[in-house]
Amino acid sequence: MGAKIANFFHFDELGTNFRTETVAGLTTFVSMVYILFVNPNVLGASGMEKGAVFTATALATAIGCFLMGLIANYPIALSTSLGMNAFFAYSVCIGMKVPWQTALAGVFIASLIFLVLTLFKIREIIIDAIPNDLKSAISGGIGLFIAFLGLNQGGIVTASKSTLVELGSFHVGSTWLTIFGLILTLVLMSARVPASIFIGMVATAVLGMITHLIPLPSQWVSAVPSLKPIFLQSIKHITDINTAQLWIVVLTFLLVSFFDTAGTLVGLAEQAGFIKNNKIPRIGGALLADSTGMVAGSLLGTSPVGAFVESSAGIAVGGRSGFTVIVTGILFILGTFFSPLLGVITDQVTAPALIIIGILMARSLKSVHWEKFEIAAPAFLIMLGMPLTYSISDGIALGFVIYPITMLAAKRGKEVNPIMYVLGVIFLIFFWVLNE
Repeated sequence: MGAKIANFFHFDELGTNFRTETVAGLTTFVSMVYILFVNPNVLGASGMEKGAVFTATALATAIGCFLMGLIANYPIALSTSLGMNAFFAYSVCIGMKVPWQTALAGVFIASLIFLVLTLFKIREIIIDAIPNDLKSAISGGIGLFIAFLGLNQGGIVTASKSTLVELGSFHVGSTWLTIFGLILTLVLMSARVPASIFIGMVATAVLGMITHLIPLPSQWVSAVPSLKPIFLQSIKHITDINTAQLWIVVLTFLLVSFFDTAGTLVGLAEQAGFIKNNKIPRIGGALLADSTGMVAGSLLGTSPVGAFVESSAGIAVGGRSGFTVIVTGILFILGTFFSPLLGVITDQVTAPALIIIGILMARSLKSVHWEKFEIAAPAFLIMLGMPLTYSISDGIALGFVIYPITMLAAKRGKEVNPIMYVLGVIFLIFFWVLNE
């Protein structure tokens, strides 16, 4: 059985093994398990039952991971996007006063269009049209974005009314817990210790419980909350999508999911070393897995599902095959029974890992031709735009709008793929609509 699994996931070809893939899967799980608690809180603001969303999130993540592992053989986990769940709850449901059942129907329709675009290879064609320099900028930008997330979640960088952001308070114990985890992981990484990120996370969690900065779980096991309040509500309310405003919502779900996921896939593939000659092998399978996962998530009752950037934690400790996310998916299913125990995975535990991963992903920026201004300008806007707009897709949009302009000004317009001109116009319209 072991030999068959190793052969199916091409362990030898990818230079990996069971131990490495299992540790990578566990590391990815620990890095992203917070979504089980964050997603119900965010979607709960729209009126959805939090317990049901907890279960839907776990099942949607598990299904997405299994699809990605089996279809594409990539160590890239799928789960509910943080940006999209906030758009779902706060912009659509609260801001536009759209019932959450109708919003779920919008996600379902967007996911079906997403799947059609994938089956006709339109998504693959668009990803192949993105220049290699911009692909590298996307990867580096995601690195800056998740490092910024880590610094913020860990309390090292906080919001400020006068300067937008500032150094956090060192009189807060939880901030020192983050600093401990960061320094320990930096030392382990520098010493080339295997599984440094995972060891750092475990040590931080243990120290947090010893110092009472992280509460001990009150119980080990709890019943799995019922999915019934939200299951298949997307289909039951599909006829609610009957106004121009709601179709704009559907198209926004589609557009943001398209580029958020595409950007994350490109960035993670770059980190794992999969990109060859500006092509991502098996990208069709990866896109089919994530679009199918989005359909499944909408049926279960959650906001759009896509590639999860925390997969970079598993990749950083050596995950190279789909077996990594098979392990992650299994752990998410088991996690539904051990929700009290999962509460020890706080922001301070995951923050150091996000910062380290940001450092690792920033290496791709060396591939950008910085000496050519017409390339450097859009690449820089992509890279800087992601953390400053708090959105992968917005950062991509900034660069994609500027790229054709700078290339035309440099008299290199003929080198630009026609698809990039189309995307530039689409993103201009996208910005206009979102700011109405």
